[in-house]
Amino acid sequence: MIWHLRTRNLDLSRAAKVMGVLNVTPDSFSDGGKFFSFEAAVEHARELVADGAEIIDVGGESTRPGADPVPLDEELRRTIPVIERIHAECPGIIISIDTYKAEVARQAIAAGAEIINDVTGLRADPGMADVAQEAGAGVIVMHLQGTPKTMQVAPHYSDVVQEVFQFLEARRHWLSDRGFDARKIALDPGFGFGKRLCDNLALVRNLDVFQALARPVVVGISRKSSLAELTGERKLPAAERIWPTVAMTCLLRKKGAHVLRVHDVRANIEALRMTEAILERC
Repeated sequence: MIWHLRTRNLDLSRAAKVMGVLNVTPDSFSDGGKFFSFEAAVEHARELVADGAEIIDVGGESTRPGADPVPLDEELRRTIPVIERIHAECPGIIISIDTYKAEVARQAIAAGAEIINDVTGLRADPGMADVAQEAGAGVIVMHLQGTPKTMQVAPHYSDVVQEVFQFLEARRHWLSDRGFDARKIALDPGFGFGKRLCDNLALVRNLDVFQALARPVVVGISRKSSLAELTGERKLPAAERIWPTVAMTCLLRKKGAHVLRVHDVRANIEALRMTEAILERC
């Protein structure tokens, strides 16, 4: 399983990769805007790298349930200087831009990003696929029912696993049909994005089904509210959901996840490597 990016390739055939989350927003659900300033964001990027992240996912617009869209100029102001600094200081680190706006993606790639992580599955902005294709960037195509503003109002599925599978398969075919290199595509079932707790659980239990799509599977369930619901501690603050996240990381890796998007890099990497050692030991 090789994922082709803009200037390099990721071999995911044996070890999964950890993507560290860097939210340059004032209203992130996970950190409450702790890394909103340029200085704080860059320092946190250094910490993520020191903890072992191989990919840093930079986002300038919160996609938590109920979040309002951010104007283009503001999203650019938040993300591009941070990407430029990370790229200059850590040239070996792979940078992902978490956006659904084509212009943000275009400028992020010019600043050094290798991956476009689009929560809308490259549907929100008609120019996104062209930007990705022209740059040769890797893309993460995610499933989302609704929009971040409305996605948790009343999500509904007849068969969530089948419906998400069919959506991702259709998006992969759509990109391939327009000449996009399929080797650059990774797929994300979108835990928590227009999903109820029962939907998230069904996707976790059946994640191995997505192996049939023959592309890397990216998952992001770190610190999400469903973890607090599962543990029976609904009021547990997001920043304290480290160990439920670690448990989920191990299970998702066993189920076939190739890239795990997390906030607490070191704890998840240590658990991930132990899981892989157990699974591979004869």
